Amino acid sequence: MSIHPTAVVAATARIPSSCTIGPYCTIGPEVVLGEDCELISHVVLDGNTCLGERNRIYPFANLGITPQDLKYRGEPTGLVMGSDNTVRECVTISRGTQAGGGLTRVGDGCLIMAYAHIGHDSSIGSHCILANAATLAGHVIVEDHASVGALCPVHQYCRIGRYAYIGGGTTITQDVLPYSLTSAKRETHTFSLNKIGLERAGFRKEQQRELQNAFRALLAAKLNTTQAVEKLKSQSSPGEHLAYLIEFIERSERGVIK
Repeated sequence: MSIHPTAVVAATARIPSSCTIGPYCTIGPEVVLGEDCELISHVVLDGNTCLGERNRIYPFANLGITPQDLKYRGEPTGLVMGSDNTVRECVTISRGTQAGGGLTRVGDGCLIMAYAHIGHDSSIGSHCILANAATLAGHVIVEDHASVGALCPVHQYCRIGRYAYIGGGTTITQDVLPYSLTSAKRETHTFSLNKIGLERAGFRKEQQRELQNAFRALLAAKLNTTQAVEKLKSQSSPGEHLAYLIEFIERSERGVIK
């Protein structure tokens, strides 16, 4: 395998011969890498960290590091990341805590841009984008195909629905509706359906129309959230995406941004 002579790699770390470990990387004793991973330089992998295949990690990224939680006392917790992810410069991803289930998770095909932070016990789905300096506190859930804009702080225990798009500089303190376009001017609001994102993802016209009608009921019909959900549930044979939107709202513990 290609390991630069300045890298510090624990003898018990499991690294396939197809991996490339660049200058000044540090890999801890419990780290497991999949095939064809590349650590460009100055990367730190610590703790019980398991990466899938073909992940590319840029300089000064720190993965599986000790969680920023004062209750953490060195319990054996970990980080699990899937395959085909790109982790850019100075990203930090903390491993889990015992109270939060013990694992931080990242799916497949994500782009995590420079200076982003994923806090302990968070769960990131597949094909997500975290733009520069997006900051996720502990226990945050980001579902598949969601995008979090640059400089966005996300409060603990918030959930970001799939295909949601959050504009840069938006503070998130409640759950973000799936399929939504959410951004901040003076306050944080959900403005509309994420039409462009759904078109790019191949949603059919009838699926987009159904979700558009649902967002009109939620955002523009002068109904409170409970009334809007009851109106949506009264429709006969809702499609899978509308059914998921209703379930998301009903399961929300922090309330949803409208």
